[in-house]
Parts: sequence; C-alpha cells; structure tokens
Amino acid sequence: MTLHLTKIAYGCASVAELRDWLEAPGPEFGDERRMVTRYLPKRHAELAGGSLYWIHEHALVGRTPLIGFTQREEDARWWIRLEPRLIAIEPRARRAHQGWRYLEAGAAPRDLAGGESGEMLPSRLLGELAKLGLV
Repeated sequence: MTLHLTKIAYGCASVAELRDWLEAPGPEFGDERRMVTRYLPKRHAELAGGSLYWIHEHALVGRTPLIGFTQREEDARWWIRLEPRLIAIEPRARRAHQGWRYLEAGAAPRDLAGGESGEMLPSRLLGELAKLGLV
C-alpha cells in the first residue's frame, strides 16, 4: 500500500503562490523541485509512488507526486524530490505540525476532477469547522 507525507506550505501566502513555486520553470534542478529535510524517512521505501500533501491554513489543499530522496553532497541532509505540479484535492482539515508526517493511502483525500474547485471553503473556516467536529 502506498504511503504519503504531509507538510506545511511554510512561507506561502496562498495556494496560488505554492502552485507558482512548484510549476514555475526553474533551471536549478531541471524537471523537479527539491526541498531539504534533516533525516531520511524510515519508511521511505513505502513512499514510492506516493505524494506530498500540502497543508495551508489548517487544511490539506493539494498534493505533489514524490520522485524520491537524494542525499546532499555538502552535508548529511536529504533532498525531497518532487514533480513540478500541484494536483487539486478535496480540501480536508488538518492540524499544523513541524516537519513532515506520514499519511496512509486510505486516509488521503481524493483528487478533484478538472472542473471541480479546490476552494470550496476557505482553509481557515474549514479548520475551525473541524475543531468543532462539523467536517
């Protein structure tokens, strides 16, 4: 069964800004985007074929397919290698956390079709409704 990661879209003011960062052409790493993590996930083999689910304003708002992990040459940290695209998902409330966390495939929200909108409710409102147990 495929395993996924969740991570906060730290520094992004909006989902559109996250999409721009992921999908903008960049000569630095070619056809992939990279993020740094201190440790290689212990369950990295299970992440093959998985995605990184982004949290913005206390809600899962999109996913980016994982390519893999590569150790950096300059230090002992690891690159999280990502495809340069953001796939819209059904928004789901999610508490903020530091670093990354695992997300089981059965708990992952479904992708939205091309005509559906991922902005059904503002992320902050979705988070408040989740705290009240309403979503």
